[in-house]
Amino acid sequence: MSFKTGVSKPRKKYKTDRHSQSSRKFLKVSAVICVVVAIVVGFVLLDKYAKKLVPSWADSIEVELIEPPAWVNESLRDKIIAASTRLLAPSAGSGRALSEAEGRRGEGIKLDEDAARLIQNNLDRNIAWLKEVTVRTTHDKILIEADYRKPLALVKFGQLKFYVDAEMVVLDFIPMPHLPIVKVKGAATIIRIGGPPVGKVWLQEDIAVAVAILARLDRMDQLVTPNKPLLFEIDSIDVSNFKGRENSKFAHIILYAKNNTEIIWGVEIGAWAQYLEAKDEGKLAKLYTYYKEYGLLTSGAKYIDLRTPQSHVPLPVDKY
Repeated sequence: MSFKTGVSKPRKKYKTDRHSQSSRKFLKVSAVICVVVAIVVGFVLLDKYAKKLVPSWADSIEVELIEPPAWVNESLRDKIIAASTRLLAPSAGSGRALSEAEGRRGEGIKLDEDAARLIQNNLDRNIAWLKEVTVRTTHDKILIEADYRKPLALVKFGQLKFYVDAEMVVLDFIPMPHLPIVKVKGAATIIRIGGPPVGKVWLQEDIAVAVAILARLDRMDQLVTPNKPLLFEIDSIDVSNFKGRENSKFAHIILYAKNNTEIIWGVEIGAWAQYLEAKDEGKLAKLYTYYKEYGLLTSGAKYIDLRTPQSHVPLPVDKY
């Protein structure tokens, strides 16, 4: 018998680096493929869910806006169309649900006087941009005729932002980059939570003063410079010193051009005599005379003061 002394050495492990690397690469590729497949499946499911939210029968109904203003964009059109079809129940009064095939063909959808009345009431209640709404229907079409509220001023309070039209009606915010909408700055803080109610007249005096001036400028643009509206040159109107509430010696209302040039308007519409300023018509005439002469308001002048009365100012129009 023989004996072997000493500590026995552990069995040598064979290296499998090459095999391990291949396995890791395979696992990584498999993981990436799984993620991609999951994303694709998610989009497919999301698309199916979106189609359930917008029923196929709605696509078979055409909504036509009768002679809307040129400034009405796709976002506003989509909002009006969505409100026109939202409350239309397929097969209303039929006592049964539509099949998918019937929905695609538009069968069972009743566009009658009751549907027209329902749509009109819904637009009156929920689309502040419209007034004097009239809705008519044919067998496959909804015809909407209305007057449109054009936004003039943009008001922001914290995260809130909304428009106001010439009649001081509040409009919900829809991007309108193609319109010369002027920001109102320095307005008094809104106490009401959530801001003024959309679709209602907003009785805030400093905002009303700003809108009154912007409405005059908008009308002058239509009459005098329709091809190149002056309002596109205006960035904001500051009413922080309305009625001299911050400093009675400073101008009450100032407009700012897009290069920050000050256009000193002065007091609110109708108060010029009390403060010995130029008439409102004279202020407009002076501003538009300057604009027509130089072609823009950002011609390098530090400010344009409209308050000084002038006895011989050529008026672009006789009546404002």
